[in-house]
Amino acid sequence: MAASQPAPLLEVRGLSKAFGGLRAVDDLSFSVQEGEILGLLGPNGSGKTTVFNLIAGTCPPDAGRICFAGRPMTDRSPSFRTSLGIARTFQLVRTLPNLSALENVLVACLYGRARSPSLSHARADARRLLAMVGVGERGDSPASMLTLAERKRLEIARALATSPRLLLLDEPAAGLNPVEVDAALSLFRRIRGWGITLVVVEHNVRAIRVLCDRVVVLNSGRKIAEGAPAEALARGEVVQVYLGRA
Repeated sequence: MAASQPAPLLEVRGLSKAFGGLRAVDDLSFSVQEGEILGLLGPNGSGKTTVFNLIAGTCPPDAGRICFAGRPMTDRSPSFRTSLGIARTFQLVRTLPNLSALENVLVACLYGRARSPSLSHARADARRLLAMVGVGERGDSPASMLTLAERKRLEIARALATSPRLLLLDEPAAGLNPVEVDAALSLFRRIRGWGITLVVVEHNVRAIRVLCDRVVVLNSGRKIAEGAPAEALARGEVVQVYLGRA
């Protein structure tokens, strides 16, 4: 008898969300296994960021349910979800520009899921996290003085400071040059190696092909494909959505 597949870390079932007459997410279902890197793809306006908002709890769904680590999350607050291990980054990077890079991460170390026991411990933890994501030498620089690639890494360090089990990355390669994209992909693989599951929203199809174990493709809020990247991206409906032709 074949071994049964373990329960998913994240399970989304029948999720829907409308804004006025616009249905941003329409009866969406998918799951994410622990240790997986899942890509969430689709053209602009397909509902990807709204899905992240629903999972993180920053907006309520109209229908459907969300379970994390076997626990219902649909009606729980963002802070409760963070306390259980859900963290995210944003499509437009949201650092605290008037604070140093170190202070940005220090806030999360002091108030995140695994709070540091003292300010000195938190400071050491923040420096360690900055080094882990590759911006350790920029700790004393104001966040406003960092490059876009550095600010994206800073936001990831701040998310990691909450000790997540699931990290939602919203367009982490947007605006980066090819060398920076390759460095980011290497970082995401290391993060998976640290025992963290990733869901990645990204328009860079090359990055998705080489990074993700599996992809879910959306169009107008509905799932139109799911599977291994090469298989899902070759489907006629997906090609038509991206290229306008079969």
